[in-house]
Amino acid sequence: MSLKQQLTNDMKTAMKAGEKDRLGVIRLINAAIKQKEVDERIDMTDPLVLAVLEKMVKQRKDSITQFEAAAREDLAAIERYELGVIEAYLPAKMDEAAIVAEIDKAIAVTGAASAADMGKLMGVLKPALAGQADMGLVSKLVKQKLS
Repeated sequence: MSLKQQLTNDMKTAMKAGEKDRLGVIRLINAAIKQKEVDERIDMTDPLVLAVLEKMVKQRKDSITQFEAAAREDLAAIERYELGVIEAYLPAKMDEAAIVAEIDKAIAVTGAASAADMGKLMGVLKPALAGQADMGLVSKLVKQKLS
């Protein structure tokens, strides 16, 4: 089952169960997916849906940070709940050792040897690790490997 279908099924389940908060978050996700489909005139595949979800996670984390800095715990709690629902649709995150192993494989495939090859290496890693690893951490580890 594709991620879009799973979201639709979960939306129906949340409606039947009367879970208004969860239903609202799933509707937000579906709206973001539909918006991207309409804007770019494409049919969303799982990797593209994952990219939308990752963007939503990043937005929620930024909002939580800002709300906590402004001492608005009520709003931060709402964002944390939304974050939890969105993250439930993302695949499990890889640990650092698994990321390093993927980087080593990508280095073997691309033949990257210096920092100048970082773009080529990240081009291979980004689709392979989409939704499974924090790309900021991947970038940091790649820099360490190539320096």
